[in-house]
Amino acid sequence: MSTAAHEIARPLKLLIVDDSNVIRRRIERSQQIDRLEVVGLASNGLEAIETFRNTDPDVVTMDITMPQMDGIECVERLVAMKPHVLILVISALADKATAVEAMEKGANGFLNKPFTDRQLNDALLELIAGA
Repeated sequence: MSTAAHEIARPLKLLIVDDSNVIRRRIERSQQIDRLEVVGLASNGLEAIETFRNTDPDVVTMDITMPQMDGIECVERLVAMKPHVLILVISALADKATAVEAMEKGANGFLNKPFTDRQLNDALLELIAGA
């Protein structure tokens, strides 16, 4: 197996960040991508940074509206720690300016809540397509 082929098959570590336990568990249950392995769950930005340091994920799903530290600031901090991390913002804020701000801070994709399992998996597949 060539190095490139081996790299493609490499499992990716997923961190799920959302202040709603229901949403965190739903993302964990709903994602059906064999390459993704959930390595952590966080309920706010501060917890996400600590979990990120401990688990070194490749992919993060990120809520925007959370207590203690919002998703925009958290995205910025995670990207500063690991510039190549892939971040999918999942938010009920359909406000385009918020999505644009998250992308400017380093997020790679945006998914609106509520979402279907298919929308989640499609967004995650698109996100990791180049990983």
